[in-house]
Amino acid sequence: MTHRTQDRKTPGDTIDAAAPHHGRFGTLPERIRPEDTIETKPATVPDPARDAYNPDEWLIRYCG
Repeated sequence: MTHRTQDRKTPGDTIDAAAPHHGRFGTLPERIRPEDTIETKPATVPDPARDAYNPDEWLIRYCG
């Protein structure tokens, strides 16, 4: 009959194994919030001439 031995790791073994990895790579970078990754700016430059149009101006000029 063959008897198998299982290599069981304890939590202390895991911490010891992580030490070289932690020493080489350090810690993870700080988390970046999604709202800090978005930049908003207008797609076009505002045109004052376009915004100066008054759709009701004809009422004042022709019906007044």
